[in-house]
Amino acid sequence: MSPDDVRLRQQRLLIRSTELRLGLTQHLQRLQRPAAWVDQIRAGWVWLYQHPQWPAASLVVLLVLKPRRFWTWTGKLWWFWTSAQRLRGWRDALRLRLLQL
Repeated sequence: MSPDDVRLRQQRLLIRSTELRLGLTQHLQRLQRPAAWVDQIRAGWVWLYQHPQWPAASLVVLLVLKPRRFWTWTGKLWWFWTSAQRLRGWRDALRLRLLQL
């Protein structure tokens, strides 16, 4: 290859790289809103984990004011908690399998 051919090939590759980068930017912009939503949910979970007194206080108030509703919500929360633990176990098992590949 002559130096002119190499230079031309380099320019074409740079143009293609720029086109691909712009396309990737456009595709990633579509994911910004869902990613922000997931970040907010995760931040909420972190806050709840760091401040467990607020959900506990809410349940105590519910127990005092509406005992039947308290037991209903306690059952729902217990189911949610056990489901989250199961999902965490499945996620960890999947990660191990993927790392072994």
